[in-house]
Amino acid sequence: MIAKKFVPVMLTPFQEGNSIDYKILEDLIEFYLEAGAGGLFANCLSSEMYQLTKEEMLASVSFIVEKVNGRVPIVATGTFPDSIENQAAFVKEIYSTGIDSVIVITSLLAGEEDSEEVFEANVKQLLALTGDVPLGFYECPVPYKRILSAAFLGELVETGRIRYHKDTCLDIDSVRDKIEASKDAEDFAIYDAYMVHAVDSLKAGSAGLSCIQGNYFPELVVWLCNHYDEDSEEVEKVGQFFTENMSVMHDTYPASAKYILEKRGLGFTQVCRNGSKLKSKADYDNLDELLSKFEELAEEINLNQNSL
Repeated sequence: MIAKKFVPVMLTPFQEGNSIDYKILEDLIEFYLEAGAGGLFANCLSSEMYQLTKEEMLASVSFIVEKVNGRVPIVATGTFPDSIENQAAFVKEIYSTGIDSVIVITSLLAGEEDSEEVFEANVKQLLALTGDVPLGFYECPVPYKRILSAAFLGELVETGRIRYHKDTCLDIDSVRDKIEASKDAEDFAIYDAYMVHAVDSLKAGSAGLSCIQGNYFPELVVWLCNHYDEDSEEVEKVGQFFTENMSVMHDTYPASAKYILEKRGLGFTQVCRNGSKLKSKADYDNLDELLSKFEELAEEINLNQNSL
């Protein structure tokens, strides 16, 4: 069985005064790594990147690089709403923090109404302006979702510049097409975000998973990466758990994930800059039930002993 990796989309912990809590961030890094994460995706949507200043982005990513100290690869977003030239300049700046690849947000390289031709031309312009910086792509749903075609992804990886792709198309056939289009590329990996077809994606050849569910229970995502190819009742149960609890994990995210991590002992506050918050007793009750279901499942599959 080919080894697969889980790459968390990192949260940003904030203090009550809204500043980044670097003590909790350090604990979070160790939590991910102890769970078995094979890399980290910093400064992403889960990090509330659009609510961070560029100075905070650079400081937080530099901190993560320092604390990880080469134990796993790190990628981080480096494009934001701006001209292609200014995006390219920040790509170089954030790469200087020591990360392995800079992630490009597909929906920031063309407007929602722009044609595929405009988008592809802008991507090529960004590549030309960023020298030999290793890049990756993320089909981020904000400000809107722009999906890479398999054919264009295949063309891009042939340049040797593209190392990473986080897929959010939610279509297993499209994922398979992208895997096929990039199968001969060296130093390139596709990570899937959609847990409903996680097992099928891993079996099809994706390099691993990069999903928000890993901000609740990273060790369970790692377990699935390690056991996906087994025809077992346990694998089916884990897949069902993620599918059946999709809504509760998305509804008030990332405040919901911060609440669960607080319950799991990480010292998180629920402070979010993007406006996310738990609004009712039902929100808390649903998340408490989610944690109970996880604990029951972990016992059923002997997670602590067999997760790694």
